[in-house]
Amino acid sequence: MNDRDTRLADAVRLRENGHPTKARERLVVLAEELPYDAQVAYQTAWVHDTLGLEAEAVPHYRRALGTPGGLSTDDRANALLGLGSTYRVLGRYEQAVETLTAASAEFPENGALRAFLSMALFNVGRHHDAMELLLTLVATTSDDPNVAEYRPAIEHYAQDLHETVQSDSFGEA
Repeated sequence: MNDRDTRLADAVRLRENGHPTKARERLVVLAEELPYDAQVAYQTAWVHDTLGLEAEAVPHYRRALGTPGGLSTDDRANALLGLGSTYRVLGRYEQAVETLTAASAEFPENGALRAFLSMALFNVGRHHDAMELLLTLVATTSDDPNVAEYRPAIEHYAQDLHETVQSDSFGEA
């Protein structure tokens, strides 16, 4: 393991063990030394988010994601989720929707991305789209046997929550 790997592993271990401030100090220095290292940028963004320093996390996420081939598939999905979620927390809702929409298309099997996208859609006033996405996610991923029993109905109504049936069985039209 080289010096970069050792320092990065130590900083990640600090974050994971409940010492994010110390981890941040080390990662900021490492990020300054290695500005084109996607993994360092990703871990630096993550620690900023952990500390509630979302605005400071954004450039690190963008740097991590802007380095072609710099992140593993899982880390790329998590970095996109982190960036989209961070935009949403910062009130940058349109950027959140854009980021999370693209991420959901790139990683369609990632339910967390769709859940965060539904929140961002809600924030921009696209309530129907948010509910459709969230209900479809619940219907297709829930292990709850009661949800599974009603999965077809949930998926059907997710498409149009305003759908009603016209009935005159009680003399109403």
